[in-house]
Amino acid sequence: MYPRSFCDLNGDGIGDIPGIISKLDYIASLGIDVIWLSPIFKSPMDDNGYDISDYRDIAPEFGTLADFDLLVAEARRRGIGILLDLVVNHTSDEHPWFQNSRASLDNPFRDFYVWRKPGPDGGPPNDLQSTFGGPAWTLDETTGEYYLHLFSRRQPDLNWENPKVRAEVHDMMNWWLERGISGFRMDVIDYIGKQVDQGVVTDGAHLHEYLQAMNRETFGGRNVLTVGEAWSATPASALLYSGRERQELSMVFQFEHVTRQWDETYGKWQPKTFDLVELKSVLSKWQNALADDGWNSLFWGNHDLPRAVSKYGDATGYPVESAKMLATVLHLLKGTPFIYQGEEIGMTNMPFSAIEQYRDIETLNMYQLHVDAGRSPEDFIMGANANGRDNARTPMQWNSAAYGGFSTVEPWIGVNPNYASINADVAM
Repeated sequence: MYPRSFCDLNGDGIGDIPGIISKLDYIASLGIDVIWLSPIFKSPMDDNGYDISDYRDIAPEFGTLADFDLLVAEARRRGIGILLDLVVNHTSDEHPWFQNSRASLDNPFRDFYVWRKPGPDGGPPNDLQSTFGGPAWTLDETTGEYYLHLFSRRQPDLNWENPKVRAEVHDMMNWWLERGISGFRMDVIDYIGKQVDQGVVTDGAHLHEYLQAMNRETFGGRNVLTVGEAWSATPASALLYSGRERQELSMVFQFEHVTRQWDETYGKWQPKTFDLVELKSVLSKWQNALADDGWNSLFWGNHDLPRAVSKYGDATGYPVESAKMLATVLHLLKGTPFIYQGEEIGMTNMPFSAIEQYRDIETLNMYQLHVDAGRSPEDFIMGANANGRDNARTPMQWNSAAYGGFSTVEPWIGVNPNYASINADVAM
C-alpha cells in the first residue's frame, strides 16, 4: 500500500492513516492478511518518505502515532498484520544523525555516514553514480569532504561498517516490533554491505553477516514476516537470504522478470516489445530454484513499477480478462503473493502528457539527463508512461465521484481519467 495515494480522510489531497482504517473492511474482504505500508515515518518527502528524518515518529500528513496504534489494533481485529517499510540504507539529510555528522570532522556521529576526501582533481572520490542520476557524491562545504548518496543527494547513505549504526537500527526495529507490527519490508537491503572504495554497491562481503545479526538482535525470535528488496538477487543469493538454515529473512523481492523487459541502452525509460517466452522462462527458473529451500515472493507490481494490466496485459482491448489472467497466474505459483493497491480492480497506467504532471524524483531527474543528452521530451515521456513509478502512485479509484472518491479536493498527483469505469464500487 502507498498511503499517500490510498484514501484521504481529512480532505487535504494526501492519503492518511485514518483513511486506511476506514477501508479495513474492504481490505479484509479481499482475503488480505498482511498490509505492507510504504514509509509513513517523519520525512521532508524528497523521495515521498524514503528519506526518513525520524524513525520513531509519523509524518504529520499521514497522522499520529496514536493513529498508527489504532491502525495496528483495528487491523489485528480483522486478522490483518501491518508490515512497515524499513529504510536503513540511507536517511534524510534532515535526520539529526546527519545534521551532527556534517557539523565537523570530529563529531561523534561523523562515522554514521560515508565520507571521503576529494579525489586528486578535487572532484568526487570515485565514479559511483546515483540510481536517480548523476554522481553519488556531494561535496559538503562545512568540512570539505564528500558524502555518499546512492539515491537523492538528500538521502545520505548510512555507514553500516560502524557497529553503532547497526545497534541504533536494531533498537529502532525492536521499538516498532514491540508496538505490535507484523514485520518489515526492507528497502534496497542488498545495498547495506556496500564497499565504496572497491566500487561495490550491492552484495558486499559483510551483507549476510549484517542480516544474520539483525535477525538475532531483533525479529529472529518473533513470529513476523521479513522481506528484503534486492534488485541484485539471483537464485543463488536468494537462498542465502531465505534458506531455512540461514537465519536471515523470510524471503526477498527479486526483479529479474522486471529487468528482462528493459531496453539494453535506455533501461526502463525505453519501451521494449513484451517477450512472453522470456517471462515464462524467468518465472519457471525461480520456481525451480526455490522449490525445496528458500521462498519466493510473487508480484507483478508495486509502488515503483507500472500497473500490471498495462505492462503484461491488454489494457485497452481486454482489461478485465487481463487482470483476471494475471491474478490467476500469480496465485498458482509457489510463494507468497503481494497484491498492490488497485491491482485487484485492474487499475492501469496513467496517460501523462507533460513532465510537469509527474511527481517522482527519479522520473524528473532522469528526464533532465535524457533531454540534456539529446533525447526528445516526447520520447522520454513515452518511456515514463510505460515504466515510470508515478503510474503506480496515482490515487486509488474507489468510485465514480470526483477524484475517484480518493479525496474531496484535488489530490497531490492526478487521478487516472478512467476512474469512472475502473473503480472499487464497479468491481465489487
